[in-house]
Amino acid sequence: MSKILLVEDDKDLAEVILYTLQKNGYTVSLIHDGQEALSMLKVNSYDLIVLDWMLPRLSGIEIIKEYRNHGGFSPILMLTAKSQVNDLELGLDSGADDYITKPFEPKELLARIRALLRRPKIALAEELVFDDIVLNRTKGSVTKNGQELSLRPKLFLILEFFLTNPNQVFTPEAILERIWSDSAVVGLDTVRTHIKLLRKALFDGKQDKLKTIRGRGYRLEKKIT
Repeated sequence: MSKILLVEDDKDLAEVILYTLQKNGYTVSLIHDGQEALSMLKVNSYDLIVLDWMLPRLSGIEIIKEYRNHGGFSPILMLTAKSQVNDLELGLDSGADDYITKPFEPKELLARIRALLRRPKIALAEELVFDDIVLNRTKGSVTKNGQELSLRPKLFLILEFFLTNPNQVFTPEAILERIWSDSAVVGLDTVRTHIKLLRKALFDGKQDKLKTIRGRGYRLEKKIT
């Protein structure tokens, strides 16, 4: 029986979703507050998280970033009244696996949930390897050719982000939202500077591995074997 965390501050809608999920055999924990949801995620594991975007104290995006930054890998389905492509792109780039826009039919919600639960469960690897570069999550270390590198914390997080999402293009905005918890205090130039520093530390400043995709963003090109 799958265990689901439902986070929705609209209590009437939450009760409808809760009833629908329980009727279909799911075990559901219901939370109405963003900060409380994050606290729950730190001490409990779930097969799936159904998460509203707009919540008291912490937004759904903030919860996702914090959860993913600390190694959380359960699939996340976002509930949102936002329908603009840029908003939906932000949600997915921040770490959501799928989204459904309000209002929605219970049958559609159940179909999305079944699809996410059918995905193979991903074990969070301790080490991420790219050519001669090894990132160790447990030790918080990065080595190249066996020699340990001294990377700033943000560079470590950016590298980890690219290594877990190879061959995907991410805009500077998406990286900013994903890596910096308070994006209001930094700008896109900070992202660009960190990309240059990462290239210098790992690839002698060359762009052949960590590429700039004109007009779109950045991509770490990794051959899939």
